[in-house]
Amino acid sequence: MTTSRSDRPRILFAAGGTGGHVYPAIAVADEVRSMTPEAAIIFAGTRERLEWRVVPASGYEISPISAAGLQRKLTARNLAMPFKVGRGFVQSVSLVRAFDPDVVVGTGGYVTGPVVAAGSLLGRKTLIQEQNAYPGITNRLLGKRVDEVHVAFPEAVDYFPDDRCVVSGNPTRSDLVGASREEARSHFGIPDEARVLFAFGGSLGSQAMNEILMRLWPSLTGKGTLLLWQTGPRYFDRVRQAVGDHADVRLLEYVERMDLAYAAADLALCRSGAITCSELLVTGTPAILVPSPNVAEDHQTKNAVGLARSEAAIVIAERDLEARLVAAVAELLPDKQRLSEMARNARSAAHPDAASRLAQAVLRLARQRIQKQAGGA
Repeated sequence: MTTSRSDRPRILFAAGGTGGHVYPAIAVADEVRSMTPEAAIIFAGTRERLEWRVVPASGYEISPISAAGLQRKLTARNLAMPFKVGRGFVQSVSLVRAFDPDVVVGTGGYVTGPVVAAGSLLGRKTLIQEQNAYPGITNRLLGKRVDEVHVAFPEAVDYFPDDRCVVSGNPTRSDLVGASREEARSHFGIPDEARVLFAFGGSLGSQAMNEILMRLWPSLTGKGTLLLWQTGPRYFDRVRQAVGDHADVRLLEYVERMDLAYAAADLALCRSGAITCSELLVTGTPAILVPSPNVAEDHQTKNAVGLARSEAAIVIAERDLEARLVAAVAELLPDKQRLSEMARNARSAAHPDAASRLAQAVLRLARQRIQKQAGGA
């Protein structure tokens, strides 16, 4: 049966810059497509960033929008920003008029601002999703005019109007859960009885964390403790040269199967980006969180504090990591009761159905506009 425009939801996603913005949008789009296969879905993004590669690889069309943000350092790039933002807004208005979405969804990145603003200006339903405990300025501004705001952390609610803000969690990959500990240990060649510290600094790795681990790994391993260490591509060769082939260390350039890495771990040592925090909660992985000091508005610290408040993690500032890490690991890893409590607390704070809840909200808004359009016809 041919689906007419009147009953076929049309959804425009705006997401860009980093995986933390793009992958949640794709997860929600996949849920929308699963619930309503006839839905028309496109993305808006920038040619220069990650979304231009991963969105088409996920099966969605993407339209280019010029976008730029204010650089915190004095730079000539700031002089061109107003012109680029203006051009992006004009492009966004043209895209909204041409595609005629029922709902415009923004999940972060510079591209979200002009596209969602254009959608609101042209009378479309609008929804934004904030991944962090402390919202960025773009979402704080958009939150005053969109139809719905969905946040991942309760701490973010205070920054948005009460009548349109919902705590829905961060969409995470459905394939993160379900792996068995036995399968995971076998995959990485880890003895069943070993205590495992899984250290990672995001998909690209963290230079600061790698430098500290290169000095401390002998004190973190041995006596039944093994270090599963994802270095990131740019640091792998240097770390491998420094550490060599050691029975208590498993060096990885990149983790293809994060589900198995989480399942193998007794304790994680990692940054506290929004998606990482949500993955820790969904998988019930106790963690030592080391917020990056190099992110806007220190939002990683606020994410980490949220998990610590739930007693699912402890927080160590990067500047204190070398002095405190060995003692923290020595205290936590042998304490099976505390690790079990942290895992339970993590799962209690998780939102494993976040993508589904967001997709339902998007489709509900789409139906509202479709019905309004039909009533006015």
